Amino acid sequence: MRIIFAGTPDFAAHNLKVLLTTDHTICATYTQPDRPAGRGRKLATSPVKQVALDNNIPVEQPESFKQQSDKDTLIAYQADLIIVVAYGLILPQAVLDAPTLGCINIHASLLPRWRGAAPIQRAILAGDNKTGVCIMQMEAGLDTGPVLARAQCPIYNDDTAQRLHDRLAQLGGETLLNSLPKLTTLQAEAESQHHELSTYAKKLHKTEANIDWKNTAKVIVRQVHAFNPWPVAQTEWKQKTFRVWSAEEVDTPHSAAPGQVIKVDKNGIDIACGQGSLRMTEVQLAGKRAMPVSDFLNANLLSTGEHLG
Repeated sequence: MRIIFAGTPDFAAHNLKVLLTTDHTICATYTQPDRPAGRGRKLATSPVKQVALDNNIPVEQPESFKQQSDKDTLIAYQADLIIVVAYGLILPQAVLDAPTLGCINIHASLLPRWRGAAPIQRAILAGDNKTGVCIMQMEAGLDTGPVLARAQCPIYNDDTAQRLHDRLAQLGGETLLNSLPKLTTLQAEAESQHHELSTYAKKLHKTEANIDWKNTAKVIVRQVHAFNPWPVAQTEWKQKTFRVWSAEEVDTPHSAAPGQVIKVDKNGIDIACGQGSLRMTEVQLAGKRAMPVSDFLNANLLSTGEHLG
């Protein structure tokens, strides 16, 4: 087939690399325009664009598809199929209808659960014990199209968003490879979603990373895991931002107020929560690198009885 691939982040780039191992022709890639990134705010290419350039695949980066010229450019590629993975732009009906076989999307959840921009993080935050990937036939609604294939994987208690992201990227590529040879059959037998069961995975916001120690230890640990590597769960210590990269729920008994330090040793810093307690094992003070608690305590004095937040 002649395929257009549309995607932007690492999750999408992994699937593009998988697609390059097949005999299909990637006639073009579509990705978000280069954006300023890093401290120098220099324009950065997306991971998908980098893979495309490394493999001499044409790259298109429209700001949107509002201009007829952008639609015409895509249609001119005469693709049989468009594969969309975390692209970040809404595709109008004219684009959805352009390829012979339409557009399919690889989505990192078990639809209809977690439609939207941040399904991996929202699944961890909600305490889900499983997730997966779906290959969906795209339509005008947000992740509402019929499902062609799905694959499931567990969410472990110590899964961070990054760790789960990497497993799902791998699973998405495998599911795509299995689905393409029988695509027309899968389309004919597509499973309609139960829209009444849908949940929305809204985009992450930095303010969500602020820890409220009145929450239960279980909820805060999920927050730490879901926001690693971005935006990273944080609190305040001595009027400085104190990031928590890794934490676990522990059974340290206490009658302390939420946010109070109840135990400190090389294994971690135990904090009282609204219910239960958690142990921070990797932390980062503003202006410093992330480090294990044992390294942090070598350079900083943090004592039992102090308060965070």
